Amino acid sequence: MKSNNQVVEIDGIDKTILRALMEDARTPVLEIARQVGISGAAIHQRLRKLEKSGLISGSKFVINPKVLGYTTMAFIGVYLDKAVSNPEAVRQLKKIPEVLECHYTTGNWSIFVKILCKDNSHLMYLLSKEIQSITGVSRTETFISLEQQIDRQIKI
Repeated sequence: MKSNNQVVEIDGIDKTILRALMEDARTPVLEIARQVGISGAAIHQRLRKLEKSGLISGSKFVINPKVLGYTTMAFIGVYLDKAVSNPEAVRQLKKIPEVLECHYTTGNWSIFVKILCKDNSHLMYLLSKEIQSITGVSRTETFISLEQQIDRQIKI
């Protein structure tokens, strides 16, 4: 692994390790070591270097929201009355647990939000009572996702 001006270059062994862990983060290090043909300690050392470089930042479990009753995914374009309203609007959006992502964008909207709701009534409540009541929000445009057809990370 080499680092050139914030861009990390990885070799074939690093790629094999990362692919195995991206497939299943619970894959034992010794199993990966056997696949690669190096020691478990060498795998640990490479993982520490990859973490230190910022290429990887931990691991996480993925929760299936449908099991918890969250079945409506929506994307909301938020129009702000002026650009200086952005920091406060983002602070308020962070307080809404159903907001999964918030992006500062170019184009029509000032902010683009990904939100997960239990149903359309829940979505309507969040829009009218939580999001549209934020100071600086002039209006919103909502798109309901019917089905997520691709879910992946960048290819290694």
